[in-house]
Amino acid sequence: MATNNTTTKKTTVEAEESAAAVTDITEARPLRSTRRTSDVVGPALGEGQQPETVTLSHHLRIDGTDYTPGAEITVSPDYARRLRGQGFIARS
Repeated sequence: MATNNTTTKKTTVEAEESAAAVTDITEARPLRSTRRTSDVVGPALGEGQQPETVTLSHHLRIDGTDYTPGAEITVSPDYARRLRGQGFIARS
């Protein structure tokens, strides 16, 4: 079954004008303030939580950084609990 496409293609000039209009309207976004400290990997610490240091038993990629088995990382207690449940933390 054939469908009829009634939309028309934009010419190069129209496409450039619409792209220019979009880029002119955008405003600078304020930087997000996070509670994450530089040494905590993964989700940020909650109010009153102390970070935990854990040893990984498997390869893990967090926020674009690769961690090999045996690497020690500092994470929030909630994230450590999730990693234990999924088998990523070595037994000590």
